[in-house]
Amino acid sequence: MTTQRRDVVITGIGIASSLGEGIETHAAALAAGGPPVVDTESFKPYPVHPLVALELDKQIPKKSDQRQMEPWQRLGVYTAGLALDSAGLKEDAEAKSALQVIVAAGGGERDHAVDSAILTGLRGQNEPGAFLNERLMSDLRPTLFLAQLSNLLAGNIGIVHGITGPSRTFMGEEQAGVDAVRTAQARIASGQSDLMLVGGAYNAERRDMLLLFELGGFLRQGRFAPVFARDDAPGLITGSASAFLVLESAERAAARGAKAYAKLSAAGADRSRRTTPGAVEAALTKLIDGFGAIGPDTLAISAATGCAGITGEEAAALKAAAPAARRIAVGDLVGHSVEAAFPVSVALAAIALSAGQAKEAIVTGAGHWRGEGAAHLVKA
Repeated sequence: MTTQRRDVVITGIGIASSLGEGIETHAAALAAGGPPVVDTESFKPYPVHPLVALELDKQIPKKSDQRQMEPWQRLGVYTAGLALDSAGLKEDAEAKSALQVIVAAGGGERDHAVDSAILTGLRGQNEPGAFLNERLMSDLRPTLFLAQLSNLLAGNIGIVHGITGPSRTFMGEEQAGVDAVRTAQARIASGQSDLMLVGGAYNAERRDMLLLFELGGFLRQGRFAPVFARDDAPGLITGSASAFLVLESAERAAARGAKAYAKLSAAGADRSRRTTPGAVEAALTKLIDGFGAIGPDTLAISAATGCAGITGEEAAALKAAAPAARRIAVGDLVGHSVEAAFPVSVALAAIALSAGQAKEAIVTGAGHWRGEGAAHLVKA
């Protein structure tokens, strides 16, 4: 848990999901409770929240830049640009030279055509090992591996938007997003930085990721159901989404007359040993207790996955910590976006506060198989 020494405010928000893009769109969805946009046919039997069509030229002007990025990278670069616009920093070269970037990212995307051809060719091979080695050496382009590097999202953000400050990339499913936000908040609170751009992006419309989650038994099949009501068939319904936040010291924001959407007063992370029931609930309860007294006008934004066991424990932790809070499951609106899930949830909390939907918000998230996180926001 971070020790607050300086106030940290959110002065820029960039967000895009199946609901659309931008602050106003998501504020309206939060107020109305949806409805979600769900595709139950393209990846049947697995429902997915597909990304809305974006006019990429608005944030990534060069077609050559667009072509060399994978979909999740384009999405992240796009929302990072929205965040810079929101903060009024897009044309501020001096600020962008001081801006530090922290990205939560997963691995790159597979070449499905090559994978399918190799798997088909393996059938009936007398020497499958030799065949596999030959095809891997001849069919996989070196540039494919370069495009799969996780830190290329941060690199592309810097190239496209002219950010020359340092960057960091965290990997590790949902916990990457938690630690990205936690680290950015802590650096500003401690005086190590004044200005940070933090976020993540996830493309859910990937058969390779759906396969990986299904092999682990984590996916929901069939129709859509709310996150906290998936008892019949618990599991993830993933969603393509991205959010980036501009975090700033309150002093710096005030000095330049920037609007603060919310104050990010704390962010914390834990990793419980999930060997006994109640471990996730205990970890989240400890994190929330560290925020101090929770007021009556509190909004609880949950990045719960919908997976069996841990989702119920997250619900129990929220009920115990803030029994009167209005609870919103982010998965009910935009789906679960893995590395981007926590940044998206914090962005939605800040949007709700800036729209006057609450005075205080807590954000929680337990990863689908490891890691827990929580954040505390108050109205600026």
